[in-house]
Amino acid sequence: MGMNKNTVLGWATFIMILVGLGLIALGAFRYDDVAGWGFASVGAGFFAIAWVFNALKGRV
Repeated sequence: MGMNKNTVLGWATFIMILVGLGLIALGAFRYDDVAGWGFASVGAGFFAIAWVFNALKGRV
């Protein structure tokens, strides 16, 4: 069972969603100052990149 390009993009999307959720959780629950906003915004950026990876499945 080899991994083709769509499988790699699917796994990359899944991993980036997990990392994004982790960063948002850090920003929400761990840091109460300005750093929490930074963690949450970087987590949202990971969601945006994961959305692009998901959109590329089947086109690359």
